[in-house]
Amino acid sequence: MGHCHDTGPMNLPPLRDPFFTYRFRRRLHVLRVLLALALTFLIIRLFEIPHSSWALVSTIMVMGNLPHIGGVLDKGRQRLLGTALGAGSGLLLLLLPPSVPLLLPLGGLAAIGVATWWTFGNRHGYSGLMFAISLLLVIGDGSHDLGVGLWRAFDVLLGTLMGIAVTVLVLPQKATDMMRFMLAENLERMARLFHAHTTASAAVDIDTRALLKATSSALVKQRGLVDAIHRERRLRRDELDDIISLQRRMISTIELLLETHWTTRAGHDQIEAMTGLRGEQHRLARELDTLATQVRTGQPITAEVAFFDLQRYAHLATSAVSDQGRVLFSPSGYLWLNRELARLARELVERLGGLNRLPSRRLRRASGRKWARRYTAPSDQGAQDARRQP
Repeated sequence: MGHCHDTGPMNLPPLRDPFFTYRFRRRLHVLRVLLALALTFLIIRLFEIPHSSWALVSTIMVMGNLPHIGGVLDKGRQRLLGTALGAGSGLLLLLLPPSVPLLLPLGGLAAIGVATWWTFGNRHGYSGLMFAISLLLVIGDGSHDLGVGLWRAFDVLLGTLMGIAVTVLVLPQKATDMMRFMLAENLERMARLFHAHTTASAAVDIDTRALLKATSSALVKQRGLVDAIHRERRLRRDELDDIISLQRRMISTIELLLETHWTTRAGHDQIEAMTGLRGEQHRLARELDTLATQVRTGQPITAEVAFFDLQRYAHLATSAVSDQGRVLFSPSGYLWLNRELARLARELVERLGGLNRLPSRRLRRASGRKWARRYTAPSDQGAQDARRQP
């Protein structure tokens, strides 16, 4: 396993430590939501703003799914745009003559219909949603009270801006850091899976299945961060797509290795007879672990994944037969999967090593904390024994 540098007095204080904000991201997001609500409540009480409940509602709506800066930069613009246009449209509708009772609701339906049509199926769908919500808040029950509409529009904008400001300024969470730590956790999970597979004496167990499920779930979360990371201007979408694709292929290969290893007892005996194979497998697991450490701590990617030599095992693999004299194909397939996993790991190292903005001085300064050197997600605690097997 790679070791992070001891930075001594250069360590960041906990509240500025990226590991801290990632590890406690749920608690910090709750704290930001409560703080934004408290500040909004203080403002509306201090200045006695009419219809102030809409400001509180808007604050909680804005912060519901904005835990990181990239989301703020992306959806914050959409929220402000949708809120401003929706509130403005609502105020214009309130200016319609009240002598025609159905004119206001029909106008509101038409405006919402147009906004939904233009934002359907594209990345501005959230603007359309905020447009509709803001418009309905302003027109209210259709009483044509312009003063009430103006105050509601102001309250909506106040709550929206307060939610965005607190998310950006108070212990902000970067989507790029979330992606980095999720990638490191996935590499550690894959190292555990591969190491446990080469030392286990039974088929896929519950802990192994839990690790596979956690790794796949993390991939889905990484995919959801792509737009937010792109907004932070550190990694491009195509670079992120490549990293996620390589992880997916590595996970699939490991899963096939787990199944192939136990296809037949005779095939298993042939694999066990291949001198040096286990040593190469354990080395690959350590190399994945080293890569995970370098990614997490912001170091330059210097991990080296050795070529998986199959030639030395070719004779045993091609001459394997069962007790009934039938040719066994599983040893050859098993060896090929090992080589494919090593090849994918080397490709991932090359891709990560080619990202100029992946190394992080801020993370290297923070990596001296003992708890951050090797942080394991709570969902992985049950799988620790698999990795500690001799």
